[in-house]
Amino acid sequence: MDIASLTQGLGLVLLVVVVLAIVVIAVRRSMLARSGAIDVCWRRPVSADGRGWVLGQGRFHENEFLMYRSFSPLPGAARRLHRGTLKLGARRSPVGTEPDLLPMDSVIVRCTDGGTQIELALSEQALTGLRSWLESLPPATRSVKLFHRGAKKASDIPKQ
Repeated sequence: MDIASLTQGLGLVLLVVVVLAIVVIAVRRSMLARSGAIDVCWRRPVSADGRGWVLGQGRFHENEFLMYRSFSPLPGAARRLHRGTLKLGARRSPVGTEPDLLPMDSVIVRCTDGGTQIELALSEQALTGLRSWLESLPPATRSVKLFHRGAKKASDIPKQ
């Protein structure tokens, strides 16, 4: 076996690996889109220079907003935002180089998830969906959890 045939063999293997990675990423993105995922970009830590944005898709699953990187072959979510701790903050328009990096007509909203600051860039319709999902959390969730843990209701406490 000479060097030329070894180089051709390695080149062919590399080509197959690259094509396979592209197919896996495309199939994964297609499956996410079929399951109702929305296009979303996020960045953490929040920086003033417009760098650090991650392109991806997000989908709502029970009490979590799961965010997947667009160009990752890994099946799991890259980031999870929890409905009970997620707080939406101020919104703004893209500035500086952000319009070139983010999808057209994106709205940027600053959020906190359990004390962690994160910025999300998504369409106006997706932001409305995110707000609706956050507001649909039943208000009695905390009291129901406490009751199931053995906490007493106010009516069960004897009056003095």
